[in-house]
Amino acid sequence: MSKIKSYYTNVKSELSKVIFPIKEQIRSAYLSVFIVVTVITLFLALIDGVMALSLSSIIN
Repeated sequence: MSKIKSYYTNVKSELSKVIFPIKEQIRSAYLSVFIVVTVITLFLALIDGVMALSLSSIIN
C-alpha cells in the first residue's frame, strides 16, 4: 500500500512541474502546422501534375 501512495505522491509532484501551453501557443502551433501541410500538399500536387503531363506526352 505504501508503494501506491508513494507512486501517487510522485505523480502529483511531477504534474505540478508540467507547464501546459496557453491558448495563444496552441493557436500559433496549429497555424504553423496548417501552413506547412498546405505548402507541402501544393508542392506535391504540382509535382504530380508535372509528372502526369510529362508521362501523357511520352505515351501519346
